[in-house]
Amino acid sequence: MTAFTTILMGWAMTMLLSGGAVAQGIYTCTDAKGRKITSDRAIAECMDRTQHEINPSGTVRRVIGPALTAPEHAAIEEKERAAAEARVAAGEDKRRDRALLLRYPNRQAHDAERTQALTQVEEGSKVANKKMLELAEQRKQISAELEFYKRDSSKTPPPLRRRVEENDSNVAIQKRFVADQDAERRRVNQRFDTELVKLKQLWPQMGVSATAGPDLKK
Repeated sequence: MTAFTTILMGWAMTMLLSGGAVAQGIYTCTDAKGRKITSDRAIAECMDRTQHEINPSGTVRRVIGPALTAPEHAAIEEKERAAAEARVAAGEDKRRDRALLLRYPNRQAHDAERTQALTQVEEGSKVANKKMLELAEQRKQISAELEFYKRDSSKTPPPLRRRVEENDSNVAIQKRFVADQDAERRRVNQRFDTELVKLKQLWPQMGVSATAGPDLKK
């Protein structure tokens, strides 16, 4: 019989004779000096190494790893945080995929909405281009009136000067609007192109054909 077994049996007998319930095990480890240590609680001398909690029967209840340093704790917490964020992100991706499939169950639905969005942009551009033509006609009339004051522009009446300024300002506004519509057209196509890449991966999973339709870009 080993010394450790003798200690264990003695400890268990003491607990029985004292009427205590043998519920808690004893801890054992080998410290830095090679000494075998046992205790009824976690052993401070072995906080930097593995300890074993032993049942009264002599079997190992659990193995307690060495205490972690502050940097080790921080590394574990960071790893757990990153894993939690990854799980959340994966869940968000799945929800977005489901929403995308509900909105566009097939290629035809996606193409139709792209066409509708681009049509709205084109309508805005048409209105702006029509306004630009009207402003160009106004400028012709203004220029004709300015011819009378060509020799001495200082004699140009204030109302005519204001018309020139207003025309210039309105032309600048319409040019910015047309530029904005061009940017919006690119944004719409980029959005639908990005969605289409994802949908081409999702549709086959749902048994839907991902065959490319006509090119609807303008």
